[in-house]
Amino acid sequence: MDFVFYDLETTGISPAYDQPLQFAAIRTDESLVEIERINLRCKIAPHIIPSPQALIVTGVTPAQLANPALPSLFELTQMIVDLTERWAPATWVGFNSIRFDEEVLRQTLYQNLQPNIYATQFNGNNRLDILTAVYAVWCRNRDLLFWPTDDTGSIIFKLDRLAPANGFNAHQAHDALGDVEATIHIARIIAAGDPALWSEILQNRDKKNVLAALETFRPLELVLRFGGGPPRSYVGCFCGMVEGNPSQAAFFDLQAGDPQILMQADDAALFEAVDGTPKIIRNIATNKVPSLFHIAEPEPEHQRKANLIATTPDFRKRVGHAMAARYVEDPDAKPPSVEKQIYGGFYTKADRDLLAEFQRGGWPQRREIVSRLADARLRQLGRRLIAFHARDTLTAAEAAQFDTFLHERWNAADSPEAGWMTIASAKRAIADLEATPGVDQSALSEISKFVQQITFTSQ
Repeated sequence: MDFVFYDLETTGISPAYDQPLQFAAIRTDESLVEIERINLRCKIAPHIIPSPQALIVTGVTPAQLANPALPSLFELTQMIVDLTERWAPATWVGFNSIRFDEEVLRQTLYQNLQPNIYATQFNGNNRLDILTAVYAVWCRNRDLLFWPTDDTGSIIFKLDRLAPANGFNAHQAHDALGDVEATIHIARIIAAGDPALWSEILQNRDKKNVLAALETFRPLELVLRFGGGPPRSYVGCFCGMVEGNPSQAAFFDLQAGDPQILMQADDAALFEAVDGTPKIIRNIATNKVPSLFHIAEPEPEHQRKANLIATTPDFRKRVGHAMAARYVEDPDAKPPSVEKQIYGGFYTKADRDLLAEFQRGGWPQRREIVSRLADARLRQLGRRLIAFHARDTLTAAEAAQFDTFLHERWNAADSPEAGWMTIASAKRAIADLEATPGVDQSALSEISKFVQQITFTSQ
């Protein structure tokens, strides 16, 4: 199977409220030999204020954000989907991609009314994250890579430091194509230096392989990293599925807990085991390429505990119920924004068919299609797209409603719900950057003018 190494440069760090500005990808064969590459950019969407920090880091200028020669975000999304279909089947690979790039990509597909927001997981496609692979190298074959450190001696796992430390000296950091090249370089070192480890890493791409390994009830090694510390290994075993979620498995830490004690405990103690600190029972997302590895010779005590869990299905069922209880929603909570409703249910077949028609049609036809969608999320996002790209088709009332949306979005008060960049937060960021040594003040001045133009527009 081919690999597609890809990276996004974005307007900020929020998958829900920011957008890609650059998409770059290099397709390789299974031996990591390049076949072809692509580098795409797009304009900024009308409702988004970019993070000044993101623009300084990536070097994207306000002039590029509004460049009429560039495709719109909607058009870029269509190009990306075409690649996921044309290059299928392939493994889509990034650096920290499962946690960030994949979530940005899903949001982009969702907000631009693509029928399938899981494009990197369908048509035979699957996913891989080289940052997760690097964590596995740290725990299982540390001498395979050189590890850069900061001034305090802490290991740095960022690509812009890791790649040069391991011989990639042409790295153009924070450019999507440069980051793709650096990611491939690290992948090649791992694949060539420890083929057995690379093979196990690749096994985790497939949810079925992950489940098959877990359901042996043999002790396994799970590599995780929390906060700023180094990755570490946990020895544990399968302990059931999260109730109501077939992609979430429970993993019992055989080093930290005794299942026999928890089997006799009440529900409150069991919930503490899955929700407290330190956790005795952890969650594994089987569809997010967990860093899970076989142990050739498990310790007898670990195997004894695992056997006990394997032969006690009622305990596993209780664990699944306790895990599910961690995610109970507050019925009195304020309804989330449409962006945050991305996982609020699968589309009906009728709506998926309409979305496919939406992608093929022109804007007048798309307006009519939006009115026929059953899913309220899709209707809201569709009306937004019509306002972005075909304002001349709006009624006076619809145009006024859209202007109100922009004004409220740009001038929202600071709150946990407002996870997007506002005029006020952009101005604060600019002020902070003005006081930061080494920042390109000329570039910052252009960004400040761009934000000021938005301020005038919103008045």
